[in-house]
Amino acid sequence: MKILTYNVNGIRSAMSKGFADWLKATDADMICLQEVKAEEHQIDKAIFEEMGYQVYWHHAEKKGYSGVAILTKVTPKNIVHGCGIEIYDREGRVLRTDFEDFSLMSVYMPSGSSGDERQGFKMQWLTDFHDYIYELKKTVPNLIISGDYNICHHPIDIHNPKSNANSSGFLPEERAWVGSFLENGFIDTFRHFNQEPHHYTWWSYRAGARTKNLGWRIDYHCATEPMRERLVRSAILSEAKHSDHCPVLLEIN
Repeated sequence: MKILTYNVNGIRSAMSKGFADWLKATDADMICLQEVKAEEHQIDKAIFEEMGYQVYWHHAEKKGYSGVAILTKVTPKNIVHGCGIEIYDREGRVLRTDFEDFSLMSVYMPSGSSGDERQGFKMQWLTDFHDYIYELKKTVPNLIISGDYNICHHPIDIHNPKSNANSSGFLPEERAWVGSFLENGFIDTFRHFNQEPHHYTWWSYRAGARTKNLGWRIDYHCATEPMRERLVRSAILSEAKHSDHCPVLLEIN
């Protein structure tokens, strides 16, 4: 089974850059989208439905902002919009689909790069989300959380760790949160298969960063420990250029 996660930085923008044709060629079973920046009625769902996908959506209240979606060729037995915490659910950050033998969550974690207020919001989210997932795992043990975490974990996950030591997304407390999250029963599936540096999923639009591969690895598929034996492969698909992010692939049995 092929699962993709992709921060498209605006689904309508990505569609104008050939996203639909690319998705058809990848033939993924499921794809988690983040930062769709649109309500469900603002896109032509038939394009995806003709490929065999069912479309599930959770948009932000604010127009043109945030929002997550899941496209799946496998019919879920249950869909959960949001995490039950209003300040986050208003921003359309969490969507979960439950299947017979595992659950898949699309998550767009907050960025703190715009200033202290949003960094504070991000840190509160990290605390609340950790607690939410800790409780959720008790009833949903086979869980994959896919999406834009907006944090690089280790120095090899960012092109210049020294100059970014005080940058949101690579702050010590953010990195420590990822470490704690993984220690509490999750696997960073890309690092499960690949320990090499220079693998990134986001590049600034400035100064030719993508051409020079000056990036950050902030998009993840994190799977719970009971899923370990089902993990087959993970890869960063950096050739896909419909966004300032690129997709990440996870294959499971």
